[in-house]
Amino acid sequence: MEKTINEVFRNRAARFGSRPAVEKKLRGKWESVSWTEYFHQARAFGLGLYSLGIRKGDRVGLLSENRLEWLYCDMGVLGIGACLVPLYPTLAPEEIAFIISNSGSRIIVVENKAQLEKIENSKDSCPNLERIIVIEGFEEGDGSPSLVSSFKMILARGDEIHEKNPSLFDDLSGEVIPSDLATIVYTSGTTGVPKGAMITHRNIMAVVEALDNIRPRYADETDSTVPFLPLSHVFERVAGHFYGMFVGITASYAESVESLVQDIQEKRPTLILAVPRVCEKVYQRILSRVNEQPWWRRRIFEWGHRIGACICELEEEGKKISPVLRYKYRLAYLLIFRKLREALGGRVRWITASGAPTGPEIIRFFNAAGIKVIEGYGMTECTAPATMSNLAFHRIGTVGGPLPGVEIRIAQDGEILIRGENVFAGYWAMEDDTKQAFTRDGFLRTGDIGEIGAEGFLRIVDRKKDLIITSGGKNVAPQKIENLFKGDPVFEQVIVLGDRRKFLTALFNLNADEANRLAVGKGIMPGSLEELLSNPDFLDALKARVAEVNAKLARFETIKRFAVIKKSFSKDTGELTATLKVKRKVVRERFKDVIEEMYRDDAPEIRVL
Repeated sequence: MEKTINEVFRNRAARFGSRPAVEKKLRGKWESVSWTEYFHQARAFGLGLYSLGIRKGDRVGLLSENRLEWLYCDMGVLGIGACLVPLYPTLAPEEIAFIISNSGSRIIVVENKAQLEKIENSKDSCPNLERIIVIEGFEEGDGSPSLVSSFKMILARGDEIHEKNPSLFDDLSGEVIPSDLATIVYTSGTTGVPKGAMITHRNIMAVVEALDNIRPRYADETDSTVPFLPLSHVFERVAGHFYGMFVGITASYAESVESLVQDIQEKRPTLILAVPRVCEKVYQRILSRVNEQPWWRRRIFEWGHRIGACICELEEEGKKISPVLRYKYRLAYLLIFRKLREALGGRVRWITASGAPTGPEIIRFFNAAGIKVIEGYGMTECTAPATMSNLAFHRIGTVGGPLPGVEIRIAQDGEILIRGENVFAGYWAMEDDTKQAFTRDGFLRTGDIGEIGAEGFLRIVDRKKDLIITSGGKNVAPQKIENLFKGDPVFEQVIVLGDRRKFLTALFNLNADEANRLAVGKGIMPGSLEELLSNPDFLDALKARVAEVNAKLARFETIKRFAVIKKSFSKDTGELTATLKVKRKVVRERFKDVIEEMYRDDAPEIRVL
């Protein structure tokens, strides 16, 4: 049995040989690499690092978007027994300097000159840093900084070492044991200072083997996928990259999120790893297009949507579906759902929506199109997923049951506790934080509130720290309310506020296209978002949309006042994590004055910023 991801890599390269392993679209063209070439490139890079003095246990940073060199670096570093420290490309220089310094990384690999500049501007804060390796846009020559090398040069050095000692890489790779550190992943963090989660080879293998042991199987070597989430995030790297390697999946990395639909249509994947926000955007885009159609087409869509939801509910409960209903569904599929499936290449069997709660209506819509939505739950500290929906037995609104080998318990205060070999080894250089992360009997404290139903499925209620307790003593789960609002395509991002306050308020980002559709529907002249938000009639229409959602909520859950933020939250401005979740603490701090003003006695119902 394979005990490290290094063993998996060696064995799959030997087994699949010339078969395509990974592809990457760059500047509009696909570059494909076989399993053999993938292994050779990773070996060359790993041995190139070895020639620079990198040894077992040393840390190597990696600051880049997804690309083939990212994968070569990853498996090359692990192959010589070192530890990879991935960094998000959107990080600011001071954040990068903190991670390099805190992790003690001796070398960092950067994608281009723009990322190189970030390091050069902050390298004085990184006394341990010995060398910077640049993937593209840098060539050695006269006047080149002695600290900087090109990726090509490191590969060439590695090839030279392999020629002299052909067994060295395999020997170094084979010396790695399950308890050895594979990676330190710094939490993108919705709160606090980033902490480096130490993940071992045992942690990784526990997850990939658990996923592969679930029946029916999620995937096999005939499957393909088009990854687009950042490899810097533990979910894409472990549940995507490492699990895909374990199974033998071909991965064609998308050029960008913007080109994703085209890339998917070109490669026609069978599986897609996504986060809830991606599913929400697809669903909202479909609704917006439906709203542009004549009334009779909208009625057909509504009819088909109801039929699809009914079929999904019956299948979920294991109830019999009548011949008449099956006929209606076949008609609805041809008229409505087939278009969604074709937009995703026509072959997708399942798509994940892991990391945050997803609206049931969105899940049922995808399911009705023959694309099973797999919900899951996990965090960096448990090496990505700890629970997953089963393809054959699931309940919408839950995140499935524990993976094989994972134990889940609910504490007295509702907190989800996790124990298993998937749970990380602790925080790098943070002994006190590590102790606080665990209960006395070794369960990981997740910081999430949940419930386990009679069938063993876990339901996430909210983040422990995000749970709102009003001044009247009511407990409110903001994510439930936020998901209701995001079911309306006008609302792009929503943050519900009100802890220790007498009522709830919210911050909204709007979808500009949908805002214009709302305006036109109300007889208002379309325009830019700024123009619309300065129009009193549009603001009245927006208040009416908020009132429609409020009507579905208990009185204490309704939004009494809200502010519209014109500029969308983004990763670049630090308000979103890599998986597009809102960093609540960052947003609350950035708009604290606005929030305070919404609770003044004379505050208006709506504010525009």
